[in-house]
Amino acid sequence: MHAESPEAPIVFLKPASAVIQSGGTVIIPTISNDLHHEVEMVVVIGKRGTSIPIPQAYHHIDGYAVGLDMTLRDVQAEAKKKGLPWSVAKGFDTSAPVSTIVRREQILDPHNLGISLKVNGELRQHSNTREMIFRVEYLVSYLSSLFTLEPGDLIFTGTPEGVGRVVPGDVLEAELESVGMVRVGVDKKTKH
Repeated sequence: MHAESPEAPIVFLKPASAVIQSGGTVIIPTISNDLHHEVEMVVVIGKRGTSIPIPQAYHHIDGYAVGLDMTLRDVQAEAKKKGLPWSVAKGFDTSAPVSTIVRREQILDPHNLGISLKVNGELRQHSNTREMIFRVEYLVSYLSSLFTLEPGDLIFTGTPEGVGRVVPGDVLEAELESVGMVRVGVDKKTKH
């Protein structure tokens, strides 16, 4: 995204309630007026592991998917300004649309896949996974040095340039070459 590359991955967590499937709807919480999309390759863990050496990382991967890391940019900016965690900005319900999973063995090279996002049919993000700052095996190894990885864990790997705002009524289509697509709508939560 034309930002300075970090020395280590920036890590945040999303709860299971953030995950939705294709055909679902991302619901903007009432605390935000600035929802942004971030298309990402998702690595799906298939085997439990802690402190996994880089050469063993692929043995812990079940497959790949394409996902959207939906971010409440205004909430994130306020948290950054105050030095607070990004949990609310990144982890709200419906903030992680994910496609179906393609098994690891079916992907010859996860570091050479086209990735894109269209909003209402307009191309907003387009790149290739070879442009990722950190390789898949490094991410698995690094994260397993901090947290025990469990089967079913999803690792969102980072987004290319082109992130931007979406609003209620928008339709997002994220695609990862050889893996598939996730298509979701956007709506605003109404106050109760």
